[in-house]
Amino acid sequence: MTAHAEEHFAGTNKLFVSIWVWLVVLTLIEIFLAYKTMSVNIMLTVLLGLSIIKAALIVAYFMHLKFERLSLIVTIVPMLVVCICLLFVFFPDSFRSSGLRYKFEEAPPVAPAPVEEQ
Repeated sequence: MTAHAEEHFAGTNKLFVSIWVWLVVLTLIEIFLAYKTMSVNIMLTVLLGLSIIKAALIVAYFMHLKFERLSLIVTIVPMLVVCICLLFVFFPDSFRSSGLRYKFEEAPPVAPAPVEEQ
């Protein structure tokens, strides 16, 4: 009987340096976008997308979950369901509270009427 050794993906220094460089590039893009003038919705969508890509790279390579599909699914799917449930709980309340904010409306200053001397 021969014992089968379980192979583990160790990665190479070149791979980890290239992933690190990609993370730095994505971070620099996020910083660059922070100084650009654009719609808030577009800005948040782009930043969220870049953050998801960075998180996926970190989880896949630095946490070594790229080759452990079952562990990844068992970890991420329940948390995704919890996050979506929390969004459904808190979003209606946040929309309701947005109408309760004080709306400051400053009237333009009015000069006093001139007094006529007689």
